[in-house]
Amino acid sequence: MTASRAQSQPTPAWKSPWVIGWIALVSVVLIVNLTLVILGISTNPGLVIETFYDRGQNHEKTWASKQARDPGWVMQADIPQDLVVGAPKVLRFVLVDKAGRPAAVEEAHFYAYRPSDSQRDFDLPMIEEGPGRFRVDVSFPLMGAWDTLIAVRHGGEEFTHGRRIQVPAPAARTALSAVN
Repeated sequence: MTASRAQSQPTPAWKSPWVIGWIALVSVVLIVNLTLVILGISTNPGLVIETFYDRGQNHEKTWASKQARDPGWVMQADIPQDLVVGAPKVLRFVLVDKAGRPAAVEEAHFYAYRPSDSQRDFDLPMIEEGPGRFRVDVSFPLMGAWDTLIAVRHGGEEFTHGRRIQVPAPAARTALSAVN
């Protein structure tokens, strides 16, 4: 009788594989979430603008004043499709007025912003090739997304032309050209 009583007693819940599995699953989820929070805080790229509220308040007024000062230029950036990390390429920029004549500006500047890492941002002055035509020799140090901005100054005003580009890794570009 004593042997049958020992067999009829239920096993404690803590020894059940289902309970152990659920506790392990919850523990893994909590550890992963804690790790992601710590990584998010420690690797913050700092892309937040300190005066975001003030800039937001003035956005409509700033936009309206820029629209009023718009000279009506057509700005076109010629960014090569075969960009590769670390390989220098020539980027060209053309600026014409409403009538299609080259527009004269005081200077042009190229800016490259890394959305995921502001410490990799860089800028270069553009070289004037002729009236309304500029060029810059640029080499992107990292693969991925880059926000490019070309700013021209004319009469104390600054006018910009922006574009997002993708820079592939050298191996990815080789693999793509082998497929084509």
